[in-house]
Amino acid sequence: MPEETTPIVPPKKNSFRQDAWETVRFLLIAFAIVIPIRIFVAQPFIVSGASMDPTFRNGQYLIVDELSYNIGKPSRGDVAIFKYPKNPSQYFIKRVIGLPGETVAIDDQGHVSIKDASGTTTLALSEPYVEYPKDEAAQRTLGPDEYFVMGDNRAGSFDSRAWGPVPRNLIVGRAFLRLFPVSALGVFPGQFRQS
Repeated sequence: MPEETTPIVPPKKNSFRQDAWETVRFLLIAFAIVIPIRIFVAQPFIVSGASMDPTFRNGQYLIVDELSYNIGKPSRGDVAIFKYPKNPSQYFIKRVIGLPGETVAIDDQGHVSIKDASGTTTLALSEPYVEYPKDEAAQRTLGPDEYFVMGDNRAGSFDSRAWGPVPRNLIVGRAFLRLFPVSALGVFPGQFRQS
């Protein structure tokens, strides 16, 4: 009995119009997925300057988590990315030190303490991330939607000590992922919670 063979049918070639439609359809789906993520969930950020040394160095590439602050509030110790209050077209990266209603006090040795809204409880901050302190006394009581932020390089940071607190609506997100340099890769880089 002879062996049956299946005829080979060459694949049907798509017309230029079909190929173009498939490409357009792919791009529309990709944009429908990527753009909302880019706008509402995460965005890239490149560190510029030395205000966060040694935690973050100039040129490091970060992914900013925007979703957490859309559903929650910044916490003390977060590394936040925000719009500069004096020029909202500029973005800064600093550490959240004081929360709404608190009083931030910096003594002439550069040590930071926080008084709660009632003024009865004082917390002396442990700040192991500060390598370059600055001896500069200051005190500031924060309003209901204000955050006090400072760079980890206190001697070289332009922050809330100079231009005041950051309103909540200007805080974009927190550092979620450090991608570059690869040797410093990490999730929630620089985050520090006071124990």
